[in-house]
Amino acid sequence: MVTPYKSVIVGLGAMGMGAALSAFRAGHETVGCDIRDEALAALRSTGAQAMNNISEAGQNADAAAIVVVNAEQMEAVLFGDNGLANAMPQGSVILGCATVAAEYARSTGQRLADKGLLYLDAPISGGSVKSARGELSVMASGSADAFARAKPLLDAIAEKVFELGDQPGLGSTMKMVNQLLAGVHIATAMEALALGVRCGLGAEKIFEVITACAGNSWMFENRVPHVLDADYSPRSAINIFVKDLGIVLEQGKKSQFPLPLSAAAHQQYLSAAGLGLGGEDDAAVIKVYQKLTGIALPGDEPN
Repeated sequence: MVTPYKSVIVGLGAMGMGAALSAFRAGHETVGCDIRDEALAALRSTGAQAMNNISEAGQNADAAAIVVVNAEQMEAVLFGDNGLANAMPQGSVILGCATVAAEYARSTGQRLADKGLLYLDAPISGGSVKSARGELSVMASGSADAFARAKPLLDAIAEKVFELGDQPGLGSTMKMVNQLLAGVHIATAMEALALGVRCGLGAEKIFEVITACAGNSWMFENRVPHVLDADYSPRSAINIFVKDLGIVLEQGKKSQFPLPLSAAAHQQYLSAAGLGLGGEDDAAVIKVYQKLTGIALPGDEPN
């Protein structure tokens, strides 16, 4: 009789919920954890287990993926009261999927190793749609044993697993590079769209033309429809890029490396957060230009 592989997913947001469902569909004994009752109910409705007691969820687990927002939340999940680090069996693996500084990933790996646990520095990319399909991209680094122990979970949730080295920190460094590009691309896409609107072009026509031309980018094609639909419900929020570009800039400071484009984009996200838009979709950075210039965006009431 084959022993079930037990996967724990902590954080049932857009990405974590998809990962939990993918693990469940793959036949894992799946337990999802979240502090929100509605998220737990949504997962239970699929037949998977869900609970808010992280320590209980971690007992007898083979692998746990931490899909939370930041290092502070990750710290609480792992090392707080009733955290996973004291609950999971020795030799099991923890996947750190949040975007955190490489230094934090390295220290986390050592602290977990001291408890007899494996750690895979494994930030993820792909958004809610790919997560729901089990088609995430994982930028991972860790020991060969960590990769081997995590393989069933990685096979369930990911289309591509990039093995970046045998030490935690390299995965988070790669995710930092990705987030630099993503954050700058979104801010630039919204600046270009806002300028076109200011100069008299229709937002829909800008989208039609640019997506057929060399100025297009994946982020332009993905995020501008949020503006066209006047739908700023957060797939990835403004505050995520306040944090992630903050990580980029802090690393630049430590490395004495100039990052003028990242700094300019970061200021736009900070401006949006200052306008009270931090919880909205990151495409809402276009509202900074609306506030400054008075442009009309799709969904605005006519004067």
